[in-house]
Amino acid sequence: MRKWWPLAAICMGTFMLLLDVTIVTVALPAMAADLGTTLSDLEWVVDTYALALASLLLGVGSRADRIGRRKVYLVGLIVFTAASVVCALAPNAGVLIGARAVQGMGAAGMFGTTIALLGMHYSGRDRGVAFAVWGATNSVAAAAGPVVGGILTQYLDWRWIFFVNLPVCLGAVVMTLRSVREAKGRGGRRPDVLGTVTFTVASGALTFGLIRAHSEGWSTPFTLGLFTTAAVALALFLVVETRHEDPVLDLSLFRRPSFTGIMLSALFLQGAAFAYLLYESLWMQSVLGYEPVEAGLYILPMCASAFLVSALAGRFGPWPPRSTIGGGLALIALGAGMQATLDAGSSGSSLVAGLVVSGLGVGLVTPSLSAAALATVPPERGGMVGGAVNTFRQLGFALGIAVFGVIFQSRIEGVLRADGGVPDPHGAAVALSGGQARSFVLGRPEDERAEMARLVREAFASGLNAVLVVAAALGAVASLVVFATVRVPAGGPERRKPDADAGPRGEDARADAAL
Repeated sequence: MRKWWPLAAICMGTFMLLLDVTIVTVALPAMAADLGTTLSDLEWVVDTYALALASLLLGVGSRADRIGRRKVYLVGLIVFTAASVVCALAPNAGVLIGARAVQGMGAAGMFGTTIALLGMHYSGRDRGVAFAVWGATNSVAAAAGPVVGGILTQYLDWRWIFFVNLPVCLGAVVMTLRSVREAKGRGGRRPDVLGTVTFTVASGALTFGLIRAHSEGWSTPFTLGLFTTAAVALALFLVVETRHEDPVLDLSLFRRPSFTGIMLSALFLQGAAFAYLLYESLWMQSVLGYEPVEAGLYILPMCASAFLVSALAGRFGPWPPRSTIGGGLALIALGAGMQATLDAGSSGSSLVAGLVVSGLGVGLVTPSLSAAALATVPPERGGMVGGAVNTFRQLGFALGIAVFGVIFQSRIEGVLRADGGVPDPHGAAVALSGGQARSFVLGRPEDERAEMARLVREAFASGLNAVLVVAAALGAVASLVVFATVRVPAGGPERRKPDADAGPRGEDARADAAL
């Protein structure tokens, strides 16, 4: 059993960092009340973490190939744990959001090395089992976040969603020191600092612009400045990556259809499967009046089905990535579409069947995606590709929340404007999408409250339906892309150890031959 200790150490850290992506979703109302701020401001508690995680993964994965993957994973664990303590003790929203950004940096150090560490410790059938267990951990952590967050918030306090990280992360540190061996890839080359910085600026400015555009206005200088900054930074990133001897993301890999398909599916996965959970949780708590635990329990079936399928994939696989990734994304699209049937009389139970189907898709995609990505390059470049696939996943989540927020608020405003009974539809939509449904209804004259409550439920249902339709479309498009492009065989190609003096181009040639 000692051979599985590295897997346990890696999965413990992975579970906590992914749990913290979604664990705060049901706790946002309690945070807003305790810290004296609005839910709209606290969206950054979710997005800052996801954005810091996504923006730094590329640089972390590439850097870990040089200085040591175990070392980077351990440093990430320690930073993540320390930032969790600051989050738990935060006296105001500003400190909490800042600590979440640091927490995301630590999570990037962990997540950017996990795929390479697993690929280094396991091969053959053991590798398939390891990725299946790791995939199940991914699925359970992301889907279980709202459930765990609801339990801790309702029965203890929202601060415990961060305190709970401490014992698990400290255990992961001990197990990593005892069981995970160190490994480096290519060394001696100049680090791609400019590539890391430009990618971080591009992704950050784009996400911030999408979040602020609807409230600030799409044509205001502030919004246009953010989008211009994102475009310029992205252009600089592309130029830098084509000229650097050892880029954080080798753009030549995108000439391989399989690699491109895998990256696009990673980008769409998180948005199509998880980004809408924030708005479903908001609907259940602020409109339907559910307690945090009750709201979280409606999402639990997604967690259960994802875990079951990931476990079965490890037991009976490996299967061709084209089938598992493409088929899983199709199920995610179907599940989101099944949920997009809400109306003013709907309850949380209306979501359950669709969440189960989406969970089945998540359980198929997650382990296959990582193994297929690792199979596209030589082992010594595993850190870069592991960082890339996880970057695209988390960037998809951060952008998904931002885009869905615009769609959600716009649709609520449209329903209120069509009704004609709300003096300021835009201001009302901002308040409602910020979790102020109860105060909005109570602020009306008593004889209008029943009708206003019905209108609010109708507007929220319409906004959620629009978000879910877009999520279904993302999943469907990603599924078609995978079936058209991915050709990695089951289990991935077997690769011989590269020559000691092999350069990047030689590595690419061997990987191209394997594919």
